[in-house]
Amino acid sequence: MIVGMSTSNPDDMEQLLALAAAGDTAAWQVVVDRYRERLRRMIAVRLNPRLLGRFDPSDVLQETFLDASMSLKGYMERPKLPFLLWLRYLAAHHLGRIHRDHLGRQRRDAAREVSLDRPDWQAVSSEALAGQLVDAGGRASEQAMRLERKRRLMEAIEAMEPLDREILSLRHFEQMTRAESAQTLGITEAAAAKRYLRALERLRESLAGLPGGLEGL
Repeated sequence: MIVGMSTSNPDDMEQLLALAAAGDTAAWQVVVDRYRERLRRMIAVRLNPRLLGRFDPSDVLQETFLDASMSLKGYMERPKLPFLLWLRYLAAHHLGRIHRDHLGRQRRDAAREVSLDRPDWQAVSSEALAGQLVDAGGRASEQAMRLERKRRLMEAIEAMEPLDREILSLRHFEQMTRAESAQTLGITEAAAAKRYLRALERLRESLAGLPGGLEGL
């Protein structure tokens, strides 16, 4: 950490970004550490499960931060998006390229996507999101229960409206505030809060009767 600066202070983050844009590698590392885990979660629920054998979210994350470091000066001169949303935009671009190159240009189901008016945005994968919600630990004897939990979660997630599915990912995995989620999706904070609570309730209902329910949410 650079002495005298706190990444929890927006003003300090602006100073760090300015220093990083001027070539200060230590400042850039602080910025990377601040956003690494949140961005990794975003990538994890959007990377198609069929690609997990060839790609890891860390691969996309590395490309994203490399791209950001090379473009940071231009971004600072004309910031059209808040910094976190800009990083997410860059990550989405790399995800889109990977999906096109390795899965082909498959027709998308418009009813299951959230249009964010950004190129190459990949909608949340219901399989990946369900997998993130299911605890991978435990004994081998519990495998059948985990598979059943994942199946029910996938069904519930698939049945959600696209915005509900997206708000669940933003709030739970990317740890966005209600305000950040609302800004990302272009809706009011009240609408964001309502959709998040509705998404959680539907997931809880989907696991009714199973041991543990939806613990942790």
